[in-house]
Amino acid sequence: MAGVDVQKPNMENHIRNLKLSGHVGFDSLPDQLVSKSIQNGFIFNIMCIGETGLGKSTLMDSLFNTNFESTPSPHTLPTVKLKAHTYELQESNVRLKLTICDTVGYGDQINKDDSFKAVVDYIDTQFESYLQEELKIKRSLSAYHDTRIHVCLYFICPTGHGLKSIDLVCMKKLDQKVNIIPIIAKADTISKTELQKFKSKIMAELQNNDVQIYQFPTDDESVSEINTNMNSHIPFAVIGSTDFIRVGNKMVRARLYPWGTVQVENESHCDFVKLREMLIRTNMEDMREKTHGRHYELYRKRRLEQMGFSDVDADNRPISFQQTFENKRSNHLQELQQKEDEMRQMFVVRVKEKEAELKEAEKDLHAKFDKLKKEHTEEKKKIEEERKKLEDEVIEFNRRKVQYQQMGSSHHTLTLGKSKKK
Repeated sequence: MAGVDVQKPNMENHIRNLKLSGHVGFDSLPDQLVSKSIQNGFIFNIMCIGETGLGKSTLMDSLFNTNFESTPSPHTLPTVKLKAHTYELQESNVRLKLTICDTVGYGDQINKDDSFKAVVDYIDTQFESYLQEELKIKRSLSAYHDTRIHVCLYFICPTGHGLKSIDLVCMKKLDQKVNIIPIIAKADTISKTELQKFKSKIMAELQNNDVQIYQFPTDDESVSEINTNMNSHIPFAVIGSTDFIRVGNKMVRARLYPWGTVQVENESHCDFVKLREMLIRTNMEDMREKTHGRHYELYRKRRLEQMGFSDVDADNRPISFQQTFENKRSNHLQELQQKEDEMRQMFVVRVKEKEAELKEAEKDLHAKFDKLKKEHTEEKKKIEEERKKLEDEVIEFNRRKVQYQQMGSSHHTLTLGKSKKK
């Protein structure tokens, strides 16, 4: 099929701005989009990475104001395992399909070199599943359960001494695959002065190691100011709790200590409210868009390049997906034909070798047969000679026997004659 060059017009130079004479109605498109989105519901997937016992499950319960009934994880697992659970949540008339993926056993092994591998493999597997669904001839992306991770909450142990090596290695491996938000877990175990130094040290280490964490977008004027302010509070120092304590006239999530009460939703106590505001109420859709438009596109680009597809040919000229496929198909058919010819030649060579072997074996068989036939003939001749000799001996024996018998009878006759004369 010959390619056809189609000259594309420059659309920017041909677009005209027209004024409407009256109301048409396409100004209701945003309302239609909202209605359709509410009808379909939303999907949001969170991955929690951190050592066992840092309060990952408790923080999820606090963020979504529910109880996900997660079971405590042991510290004795030999490898890191990822457990994903999906829940259906509804607030007002908005439905949310929430998937929470927990890294069970992360950082509990003596050898932590490959702790990040299971996490990277899981994220790539979700990308690959979406890519395979996208490449199907009959696609159903609208009904497909998208399991791609939209945000990774990385829980940092509140040591006050900076990041551990496993933290830097893992976040570096993931920064091109997922939106990372670092958070300091159990922030009530560190003083405010130490906490500010700890935050500064964490950000300095991330920048020195070129780890790209998620930055709240500032290009939208409606959220630019609050997102700019919140970017300066990263990493968020958070506290989670499943207990409610009466403070004044209302019940609040809090942790009760002998020296006082730490309120989860009190901004002077921790950054929980800031995290919830940024994660759920302000930037959830931006994280979904970045996952699809940046991280997934990067994975898709690499995978298609591995398959041999590209936007340009060897001469750096634009090439369509169809042309690339046809070229690959042609090359594949040529390779198959070449392999078929090689196999045919190899088959012919092997047949000839086998024929030569069979002819050699046949020649050996004929030689053995001739040898055996000659030996048989000689043996037969020898036996015939011995048989003839034996027959001659038998004849000679019989002749002598007859002769002896005749001699014996004549002697007996002579003896009788002498007796009668007497």
